[in-house]
Amino acid sequence: MADKIIVNWEAREYIEYKKNAGWYFGLALVVIALCALAIFIKQWTFLALVIVAAVALLTYTTRKPRMLHYSLSDKGLSEGNNLYTFDSFRSFGVLNENNHYSIVLVPKKRFSPRVRVYFPETEGEQIVDVFGARLPMEPVKIDLLDRLVRFLRI
Repeated sequence: MADKIIVNWEAREYIEYKKNAGWYFGLALVVIALCALAIFIKQWTFLALVIVAAVALLTYTTRKPRMLHYSLSDKGLSEGNNLYTFDSFRSFGVLNENNHYSIVLVPKKRFSPRVRVYFPETEGEQIVDVFGARLPMEPVKIDLLDRLVRFLRI
């Protein structure tokens, strides 16, 4: 039997934070300080790690977020080719962060990461109703990692 699609939408994969010249200058200062420390204590592996981490961070922060296609069906949430089944999650919550709405899915497995999916406000009521019919809704807060990402604007 074919899966019945209940709602479709498109959204960016994450919120893009604007970074000014001061952000890049601060990053350069931290990288230079860590490189100087690594050279001073003669830890060449740490020096390599700092350089690779800086290049990876710059690559990640300059990349534009992709536009992803989402759909909700009887089985679960589809994100492109990935299917997140409802039975994999314990509960869900809704976050509104600077007028960017998202569903946060709390997994049943203890060490699994939460799944965060952004959605347009116009589709919000229907999306929340579909999740609410299948999972309990609980208040969710922005966790420490999300706060750090927002603070660093990455």
